[in-house]
Amino acid sequence: MTDAAILRFLRTAGLVGEDETPAMAPLTGGVSSDIWKIETRSGALCVKRALAQLKTEKVWYAPVERNAFEADWIRMAAAIVPAAAPELLAEDREAGMFAMAYLDPAAYPVWKEQLRDGLADPATAAQVGSILGHIHAATAGDDEIARRFATDNIFMPIRIEPYLLRTAEAHPDLADRLTALADITARTRKVLVHGDVSPKNILIGPDGPVFLDAECAWYGDPAFDLAFCLNHLLLKCIWTPASTDGFLTCFACLKDAYLAAVDWEPVADLEQRTADLLPGLLLARIDGASPVEYIKREADKNRVRRAAGSGLSERPKTLQDLCGLYREEIQK
Repeated sequence: MTDAAILRFLRTAGLVGEDETPAMAPLTGGVSSDIWKIETRSGALCVKRALAQLKTEKVWYAPVERNAFEADWIRMAAAIVPAAAPELLAEDREAGMFAMAYLDPAAYPVWKEQLRDGLADPATAAQVGSILGHIHAATAGDDEIARRFATDNIFMPIRIEPYLLRTAEAHPDLADRLTALADITARTRKVLVHGDVSPKNILIGPDGPVFLDAECAWYGDPAFDLAFCLNHLLLKCIWTPASTDGFLTCFACLKDAYLAAVDWEPVADLEQRTADLLPGLLLARIDGASPVEYIKREADKNRVRRAAGSGLSERPKTLQDLCGLYREEIQK
């Protein structure tokens, strides 16, 4: 299969010769972009092209210019923690696509797949937390970066609206709380946020975790990134219950490593915002616009709903307290 627009891009960028028609194979897993593996004479690479309408069951649109901000996030993250982002090879901002190095799954397994299989490595979780914390710390209070990533018009429709506001519509009894969380998150501007720190977007490479899919990049609230990632470790307890203890140990290691890097605001303030937001994101992955695909049984969904509701109403002050509350609720 050959895509004419991608072929033009590759030739213009000098990544393939004018007489070369490389093999192109679509890669699966994402809902917001087309991603292709390209086999060139020089080796494999990837091309990513943003979609205007996401591939979700519920209708979901997002601006395609987010592709350019993702490329900028990759450059910035690589300058801060060199091994933490893939190598960017070329970019076409008008077409909404860029090329990056292809990372072979044999050497760069996806963290989500490791977690699915019950491999809950505390050292990996701590690395993820540390890298995220260092990227946040290096960009904190930087007016130039804030101007470059003033992407409210992207972050609102692709993150705050589908996760928090759509969930508020599904839970009128919690709507005021979820709306307040959306407002706090939208108003807080402190660091460069990745916006999709999910295990499916993290490869565990020989030099440490590699972060992908930063198309939601935004200068905003660091609590969103931390809560978004920790949320997945909690949800994995439902997916692979035999590894619950390991997942919750990873939760503790990730948040401790992250919080150790926080120097731009009082740690307690950031931890409180994260602990407040996390139950909202838990509920969003059940009843928002992008529910996780691996929690299918209604009984399991209700366990998450119960835990999220308790977290939203009780408002634990620390993430460890929230983790304990979650464990108690899902084991009832």
